[in-house]
Amino acid sequence: MLNTDVLVIGSGPAGASAALFLATYGVDHIVITKYRWTANTPRAHITNQRTVEILRDMGIEDDIRAQGTPSALMGDTVFCTSLVGDEIGRVRTWGTHPARRADYTLSSPSDNCDLPQTLLEPILIGHAAERGSRIRFDTEYLSLEQDDDGVTVLVRDRLSGHTYPIRAKYVIGADGGRSQVAKDVDLPFEGQMDVAGSMNIVFHADLTRFVEHRPSVLYWVLQPGSNIGGIGMGLVRMVRPWDEWLIVWGYDIAQAPPEIDDAMATKIVHDLVGDDTVPVTIRSTSLWGNNKMYATRYRAGRVFCSGDAVHRHPPSNGLGSNTSIQDSYNLAWKLAAVLSGQAGEELLDSYDAERAPVGKQIVLRANKSIEEFGPIFEALGFTDSDDPAAQLASMRARAEDTPEAAAQRIALREALELKDYEFNAHGVELGQRYRSGAVVGDDTPEPEYDRDPELYYHPTTWPGARLPHCWLGHDGHKVSTHDITGKGRFTVLTGISGQAWAEAAAGAARALGIEVETHVIGPGREYTDVYDDWARLREVGESGAVLVRPDAHVGWRAHELLADPEKELTEALAQLLSRS
Repeated sequence: MLNTDVLVIGSGPAGASAALFLATYGVDHIVITKYRWTANTPRAHITNQRTVEILRDMGIEDDIRAQGTPSALMGDTVFCTSLVGDEIGRVRTWGTHPARRADYTLSSPSDNCDLPQTLLEPILIGHAAERGSRIRFDTEYLSLEQDDDGVTVLVRDRLSGHTYPIRAKYVIGADGGRSQVAKDVDLPFEGQMDVAGSMNIVFHADLTRFVEHRPSVLYWVLQPGSNIGGIGMGLVRMVRPWDEWLIVWGYDIAQAPPEIDDAMATKIVHDLVGDDTVPVTIRSTSLWGNNKMYATRYRAGRVFCSGDAVHRHPPSNGLGSNTSIQDSYNLAWKLAAVLSGQAGEELLDSYDAERAPVGKQIVLRANKSIEEFGPIFEALGFTDSDDPAAQLASMRARAEDTPEAAAQRIALREALELKDYEFNAHGVELGQRYRSGAVVGDDTPEPEYDRDPELYYHPTTWPGARLPHCWLGHDGHKVSTHDITGKGRFTVLTGISGQAWAEAAAGAARALGIEVETHVIGPGREYTDVYDDWARLREVGESGAVLVRPDAHVGWRAHELLADPEKELTEALAQLLSRS
């Protein structure tokens, strides 16, 4: 029987990143996947700042930047009748609006990018294997049994048919939106699967001349009377600029699924592009369901589920792979701490408490973003009649010099502005604030938002929040607050008046047998507050301290130097780590 500390089931974004994190932290583990290799279609693609900075912590941000399409080419999301037809409007997206660019630049050391799943997964798997992951492809999960000491998982080698057990102390079920692991451990879910049907068509075609003047990831095509999307709406999505693409269109999931050959797929491409002379090579077609379902609990004993296994939703907002990777980042350091004896078993309960609310939020947000197409259809007059000719006439009427057309133009502008909640939801991407046993509060109320919490990220060191980013000086160079934290360890940040926290952290580390690093930020120290941004963001006095967890979330803080800093810090860490 094979034995390991952690068995990861699945090699998608959640499973592959879990392998990378566990390998980096030195945790013995095995990854199994029933597939022969990583993703074969470019499904997930938006890679947000939080994910890139997590991969920065893992030391692989350069790989992400080298293969990802940069944010500057992502942002002119277009609504049109075809790529060569009438342009209905554009929305600046993914933080590319000049008024929003500053928000994104100030919030993270890392920029977002577009990196298809076909390119992301090999990066994750490659680095994981290089750091010690044992990865078994063509290996199918069959069943599991738990006991007080571990989990016995039965698997099958799909090449030989050989069935054998793997014994693990813990299991991560990262086996996707039809998760058998989640089903077998009876995780509770709310919502509905297969709310609507969609088809992907992956193809190669040089569309440069249609898009280079308005570079974007997404081109929404509205064609009343066509058979795309049921309501005449299809999506042309950039995979690689500007010759690899993916078309998404809907179908009635209550009916038999459509059968699309290369000829029909090519016609759909030509219809959406608006030019049937463009050479097209069809690569693949696939069907999938839009879901609205989330697990209310992610843990069952020694089994944890992550990624699409526990939050199932459409790709709106680009949250799928990002949230999956962030699930695994949250869980991996906790498993490492428990397995090394540095934390009590109860620390693992905080995974549920911290990530389940995030999963619910993104499922509801992604589905609401689909509903927010409704005002666009209403503004264009699509809801007033089922007659395609009338719909086309209504859409064209917005160009007329009439009071009705003026009102229509106002309604369309407001409808497009509403799409900010899909394409510029910066607060959803960066604003998670955890509440769990792995966060020690300071008896202060949660800071109130001065701007919409979904659209805007609000930096704070309130315990549970993601550590705010700012640039510090180091040997004449700039480094982020995120660069001096993370790395699988706890970190204390303080000022010159709080230098005693360094000795306190060393004492706490000795008492608990863990690694705690301290950085004193100020003139003449290793790290300087070159712009005084940390002084503005830290929300504690110069003699205070901010304790940062290995996942760059604030675990505890003190507003000033306390009478017995070592005792206070040791108690906070012990509580956070579920140490009696």
